[in-house]
Amino acid sequence: MRKQDDATGADDQGGPAMSAAMTPPWRRRPRKPFSVEARLAEHVDRLAEEHPPIPVDSADYSMVRPELLAERFGPVLTYMSRVELEVERNVLELNLLLPDPPPVDKHFYADVWLPQETHHGYLLDRLQQLAGLPESEPDLTSLAFSYKVLGALGRWSAIQDVSRMLYYLTGVATEQSAILAYNKLYQGLLDLGEKAVAMTVVAPIRRQEPGHFAYYKIAAQGLWSEMSEWQKWIVRTLRRYTFEPVGAYTKKQWAQFGDVMHHLGIAVSATDDELTRYAQQIGRFELEMLWAHRNGLKVPTYVLDSLHRAAHLAAKHRPHPA
Repeated sequence: MRKQDDATGADDQGGPAMSAAMTPPWRRRPRKPFSVEARLAEHVDRLAEEHPPIPVDSADYSMVRPELLAERFGPVLTYMSRVELEVERNVLELNLLLPDPPPVDKHFYADVWLPQETHHGYLLDRLQQLAGLPESEPDLTSLAFSYKVLGALGRWSAIQDVSRMLYYLTGVATEQSAILAYNKLYQGLLDLGEKAVAMTVVAPIRRQEPGHFAYYKIAAQGLWSEMSEWQKWIVRTLRRYTFEPVGAYTKKQWAQFGDVMHHLGIAVSATDDELTRYAQQIGRFELEMLWAHRNGLKVPTYVLDSLHRAAHLAAKHRPHPA
């Protein structure tokens, strides 16, 4: 059997090496499938290279009517800047929740996602302060007891995989929600004539969110294909009872999220058709993966119920015109 010389491309009998194109199909070795972990590692490296954290001073914060901007989108900026800045606490939660995560996960959330999202918060907070709104007050230290419990149980790898799947599903829904919100905010600012902040604050942020969404989606699909039926049952059960809108941990924050939807035109009322479409977009991925066996289901019920509750709480606390 001839052995190819690595340096010259010639075989050990002096003849030219046979190229892949010249090799008969039946003699070619089938290519190994690209592993999920390899795809994720490549994706994270690309995110780090192509999307470094956005410098706060790179934005043009000049505004035509800052008072109107604050009135129209103040609740949106306040909520979203807090959520973006709280990723610092989210990383602490992940460190508790996943005692032994895959290296690519930790590289993603600690080295790429954290600095990118933190800078999103800095940009939005700077914008809201220049528009005359108070500085953001993120909670960077409070850690729920449930994370400690799941982290302790997560020393059993089968349970940690359940926690990982919930992390990925939360990431998918969160990033999809963020993409939709930033698209709405971008268009709303343009409609107000605030082109500078739309183009240099919101546009760069929204360009980075789809990469995060793609990471969670690839990771979730890969892990789901490896899970046993009892693990999938636990994921479905926990997801049903723990789903919450992004950044909404208290009743007050649920109402604030409802206010964000109202100001972005997503939910004019708690029963608005647009709200249902929004829920379908947020829940589409997990509907297709977790609930494919439920024929006729258009959106996970818990997603729609959560958004209805947020919209209802916001409407309840919103001043009514005289």
